Amino acid sequence: MVRQSPCETVPERSSLVLHAFVYNEVAVLVRHWFEVSLEDSHLEHGARIELRLRAQEPRRGSESAAQRIVADQPVWRADLFDRIDGVPGGFEAAHFHPRFLGVEPSERHWADEVKTAPWEWLRERLCDVAGIAATGGVRLRDPGVEREQVGADAAAIVAVAQSRAAMHCRSKEQCYAWTRDAEKSVHLMLDGLARPDLLDRDRVSPWLQPQRAGETR
Repeated sequence: MVRQSPCETVPERSSLVLHAFVYNEVAVLVRHWFEVSLEDSHLEHGARIELRLRAQEPRRGSESAAQRIVADQPVWRADLFDRIDGVPGGFEAAHFHPRFLGVEPSERHWADEVKTAPWEWLRERLCDVAGIAATGGVRLRDPGVEREQVGADAAAIVAVAQSRAAMHCRSKEQCYAWTRDAEKSVHLMLDGLARPDLLDRDRVSPWLQPQRAGETR
């Protein structure tokens, strides 16, 4: 009899929610995201990639002490999304936000290459992280080093983003598992719908359940 390791879980329900690549001045965050359109209630999901600034924290403790790492301020975001009612892998909702005002993203920007060659586009953008930051109104202290370091990891970052693409999220339960930390954001979307009558309530049912067996809010 083969015993299942306690660390072995059903693939559909297991996975890291957030991946972080942290550098001297910036961090690149990668995750799966679920979106509900406030205008017509259509659903989108896929890989979200954010560039954030790493805050300069004061040193604490001894020479061996763990240090505080903060990557809070967003600079740029790419949402490589499919529409759930569209073609799987079609990237019909793929877009990016070139800048932020505080924590709020700019309007969606659309470009043909974001839809037709999203992963190549993403890798190219990550190879010029200093340029991304400058477009977002941020001047890095040492742009050459950041460009070199993030660029060296660009292929690895893209691979992680691909693993969180819409085509790898095959059920509403898996989508919920990958985005349950953002449940409050999803509820804000659901509360702000202009056309709630168009909502696919079955597809969003995991987020609509107020409490699950054995769980408390």
